Amino acid sequence: MCGKLKTTKNEIGLSPQEMVFRGKKKMDNIGLRIIDFDESRVDEKSISDVNEIDFYLKTKSITWFNIDGLHDLELLRSIGDKCQLNNLILSDVLETNARPKIHEYKDWIYLSLKVIQYKEENTGFAIENLSIIFNDTMLISFQEKSGTIFEPVRQRIRNHKRTLRSSKTDYLAYALVDTVIDHYLYELSRFGEKIEAIEEVLLENQDNKVIEQINLFKKQLNYIRKGIKPAKEMILSLSKMESDFIDKKNEIHFKELVNNFDLASDTLDSYRELLSDQLNVYHMILSSRLNDIMKFLTIFSVIFIPLTFIAGIYGTNFDFIPELHFKFSYFIMLGIMALITTVMLIYFKRKKWL
Repeated sequence: MCGKLKTTKNEIGLSPQEMVFRGKKKMDNIGLRIIDFDESRVDEKSISDVNEIDFYLKTKSITWFNIDGLHDLELLRSIGDKCQLNNLILSDVLETNARPKIHEYKDWIYLSLKVIQYKEENTGFAIENLSIIFNDTMLISFQEKSGTIFEPVRQRIRNHKRTLRSSKTDYLAYALVDTVIDHYLYELSRFGEKIEAIEEVLLENQDNKVIEQINLFKKQLNYIRKGIKPAKEMILSLSKMESDFIDKKNEIHFKELVNNFDLASDTLDSYRELLSDQLNVYHMILSSRLNDIMKFLTIFSVIFIPLTFIAGIYGTNFDFIPELHFKFSYFIMLGIMALITTVMLIYFKRKKWL
């Protein structure tokens, strides 16, 4: 569930431009997909040969080139050579454990952020790195594995949505980042249903499984928090960036990303607080139950102190105890014990200790 940053000894001291895949292979074959479009046409296809992108590098239409899978370094070098990508960019793409960030190069804008997915079958989260590079006419997205998260954007392109079809790649980049943030809200809401369900169970059952579930959920939220929270700095920088690759009229959309991200961040924080509250409720219920048990044991002990005292006196081994020779002494002692017990119970009842 919880990913860890792993660095091998061979990676220490490497040049920032060194192409080393620092991640986990998540699919066997790399997938290449191209969507080339303008206001009047859409050309969408999957390609098997990287040389097929040569045609799209010469067109003036908008080209979205998506790569699924990052483990084939030779293929990525070929893409870098054809698209004239700086080695620093490709090195960042291959660093899947890096924090979300944004950087403007001479010919490209590079940004990265995390994509989260809630796996309901094992109540865990998976985090993947997404890198987006764009200039005036081309946007390249790098994903660790294939998925359907961007299918709504592709559908908008196919459906001739005017704003997306008539804008440049900066608006397409906005649409992709906005989709990722919307996905944050969706996945968190699915996970939130599990968290809220604990509250009902908590009031009825306080066994160890409940506390284990709460602690597990807290670990999961802390895990995705490390992936989501740093994205705010990247989004703020993107909203304030003055670049030739970002149209002035689209700046307002990038600023909207900040508000959308704040909503996702607030949702994450609210669920963390809810889990902390549930943990406090759990301990309060256990403490209350313990107090009830201690109260019962204390009352039980207090009642038996005088009874034990009486029994102790008449259980001594002295030869002469006058009461022992009286015919009804035993029944009188039992009556006194019963009376003491009754009086003490009535007293505790009036004091509402019972």
